[in-house]
Amino acid sequence: MPLATTTRDPGGPRRRSVLGGAAAALLGGGATALLTGCSGSGAGSGGEDSAAAQRLKERAGQQSAALLAHYDATLAAHPALAARLRPLRAEVARHAEAFGPGPGSPSPSAGTGAPPAVPQDEKAALAALAEAERRTVDARTAALAAAPPGLARLLASVAASGAAHAYLLTGAAA
Repeated sequence: MPLATTTRDPGGPRRRSVLGGAAAALLGGGATALLTGCSGSGAGSGGEDSAAAQRLKERAGQQSAALLAHYDATLAAHPALAARLRPLRAEVARHAEAFGPGPGSPSPSAGTGAPPAVPQDEKAALAALAEAERRTVDARTAALAAAPPGLARLLASVAASGAAHAYLLTGAAA
């Protein structure tokens, strides 16, 4: 008996257009800007080396450096959380390296000025760190619409990782 194979009808819709349409329908059209950042068309069609892309990349690097400083401050205030936080901190450091230091931006290990205030209670400290992760995720998600395709993929990947960190930190705080 021959194996049946299915092929996509060349005239049919492509997966990207179906997913894009579904996302736009679910989000009331707000997803269109996000999806164009990943598709190489629309607002995100500028070059990877454009001035706007470099500013986005520099801002993302600064956000990673600030988040790294928050992890360091939390670890300094609550050394007992080291086993939970060190793997997440290491990923944030890799994110900062991926964006690279831009002109005038601090290196990831240099911090960003005054260390963030860390609550005395461990659960509150974890919740504050989770909130810092969520703020960073929101900023990176908002930047997708203006990012060229390669940077949009990096921003989306790092935002997804940050969302996972926030989830893990929230679960650890509960």
